[in-house]
Amino acid sequence: MNPSLAPAARPRVPAPLAAVLSRLPRYPGSLLLVLGLNAVLARQLPPDVAAHMQGKRFCIQVRDAGLRFDFAWQRSLFLPCAPQPEPDLTLSADACDLLRLAQRLDDPDTLFFNRRLSLQGDTELGLVVKNALDALDWPLFGHADWTPPALLQRLRQRLDARCATAPPPPRAPSRPAPHEQAQ
Repeated sequence: MNPSLAPAARPRVPAPLAAVLSRLPRYPGSLLLVLGLNAVLARQLPPDVAAHMQGKRFCIQVRDAGLRFDFAWQRSLFLPCAPQPEPDLTLSADACDLLRLAQRLDDPDTLFFNRRLSLQGDTELGLVVKNALDALDWPLFGHADWTPPALLQRLRQRLDARCATAPPPPRAPSRPAPHEQAQ
């Protein structure tokens, strides 16, 4: 892992942007997050971890952006959910630290002990999730290009690959055109 950025070197979400982001409705952001989590992580979770997470509610707070993402693990999928007063596990950090964590540039333990990453709630669940994430292969996060177009392109490629292997949806019976019907 690369050394952590010094506090002065860490970029923060500008306050005017954070003021706007904090007013956005939470559900669309949570939906986008779970789409990404399902595309990248859901199939890779070991069965024992998936069983431990079953029915658990999670929250990720991006402190400097004023964002909050609420979701749950149900039947082998992450699903967005309404904000809960007390989720089972809440992870909080600034946007830069979350991005560096996802890129594996910083270790979660280092961020935690430097008080840049906070975990609240079920401690055992937090350790299970942290250890599972440390053990997973993160194909998406090995890329150096983190611009939104590059991320969307890689997500689209993954979704296209999954859709290509999915069976086609059933076809609805066709109706004759109005002018073809008997009078």
